[in-house]
Amino acid sequence: MRQCVGCREMRPKKELIRVVKSPEGAISLDFRGKLPGRGAYLCPDSVCLARARKSKALERAFAQAIPPEVYERLEEQMKEVPGDAP
Repeated sequence: MRQCVGCREMRPKKELIRVVKSPEGAISLDFRGKLPGRGAYLCPDSVCLARARKSKALERAFAQAIPPEVYERLEEQMKEVPGDAP
C-alpha cells in the first residue's frame, strides 16, 4: 500500500503512478516501479494531479523543483488510463 500525494488515500502500489527522483537528481516517471531512487505516488486521476501540483506535494517529496515536462507527461498518461474519475 502506498499513499497518493494528491488525495492522501492509501492504495495498492500497482494502482498508482510512481514519480521517481534518481540518485543523480533527475525526475522521471516509472510505470514499472523498478527504477532506483526516491519515489512518490499519484492516483491515475487528473484531480489528484491538480491537487498535488497546487500544493507542491511532489516538490516537497523530492526537495527540488519539478520540471513542467514531468507534469505534462503525467497529464498525458492519465488521459490514457481508463477509469479516470470525473
